[in-house]
Amino acid sequence: MATLQLKHIDKRFGDTVVLHDISLSTAEGEFVALVGPSGCGKSTLLRIISGLEPTSGGDIILDGQRVNDVSAAQRGLAMVFQSYALYPHMTVYQNMAFGLENTGTPKAEIERKIGDAARMLQLDALLQRRPTQLSGGQRQRVAIGRAIVRNPKLFLFDEPLSNLDAELRVQMRAEIISLHQRLKTGMIYVTHDQVEAMTMADKIVVLRAGRVEQTGSPLELYNRPQNRFVAGFIGSPRMNFVDATVTGSDAGGLRLALAGFESQAPVTVAVDPVAVAPGAKVTLGVRPEHVELADSADAAGVISLEIAQVEQLGGHGFLHCALPGSKRSMVVQFQGQTPSRVGTVAHLRIPAKACHVFQTAAGEPALARLDS
Repeated sequence: MATLQLKHIDKRFGDTVVLHDISLSTAEGEFVALVGPSGCGKSTLLRIISGLEPTSGGDIILDGQRVNDVSAAQRGLAMVFQSYALYPHMTVYQNMAFGLENTGTPKAEIERKIGDAARMLQLDALLQRRPTQLSGGQRQRVAIGRAIVRNPKLFLFDEPLSNLDAELRVQMRAEIISLHQRLKTGMIYVTHDQVEAMTMADKIVVLRAGRVEQTGSPLELYNRPQNRFVAGFIGSPRMNFVDATVTGSDAGGLRLALAGFESQAPVTVAVDPVAVAPGAKVTLGVRPEHVELADSADAAGVISLEIAQVEQLGGHGFLHCALPGSKRSMVVQFQGQTPSRVGTVAHLRIPAKACHVFQTAAGEPALARLDS
């Protein structure tokens, strides 16, 4: 097992800066997910860690040693790629053995390591097949097995499940989690899928445009997003955002008039009103799973919207609600099944303690929650 520290990492391609002052650290055996939209620098950062890409500035510290000038082969890390990167003319056994043979590992030890990895990944019966004879999930297991036999200090995964169908992704997520628990080796996992990050990682690093927006456990990011970007990226479906104006405050928090809903009652949100004056423009955030369905509009914190779409998924579903004649909309998650129909009115209660309030710019910090 190994620890990793990145200190002020920058990366430029010509005049284009793709990573800006990235600093983070991992503990021994920790599963860290790097998430963010396409083009935010996740894969570039992983390639810098692996040694496949040089850094333009900053230091990479592996187990207390600076490894900026150490080659990829000498860093003792193993990378699993999105494209599997298997040799098509070799059998599964030969693919898994290739790296060990190149380092002069004795044949008996190669056989033992491949046997152990094959049993762990249920590849025993596939060792003499070639990659073209395998399914996508089996190929990815071979790629993981090739990494396991090297007994690396860290595993690096670059969107390893993005080429798989939805059902197989769920299965492979469970297998990678189980693998991590058994091996207890640190893993750094790049994904654009925040569901993968939430279900697999001990720690999530959210990147945007080459900068770290927030680092923390999955529930820390879900419950306490530091800004609107993180709030919108973590959670599925994404958080509802509504422009609002501060109308006042009391012991319960801020009172907000929601843009487009001025004729309806103000919403109270449980955030610290310090330094937020009446008339200030803010953004209210509330997750679909936190919005409640009310029986009528005659209660505090309730707004009424027309149902534009109903998604029935069996055990739960979603109402897509909108203000008639406006683009103002809100998604509501409900449990079980609902008789609600398109064109009818839904009364929505927004619980004060479930709300987040953000300054209008996506990268600006959120206001502090009263229960934090």
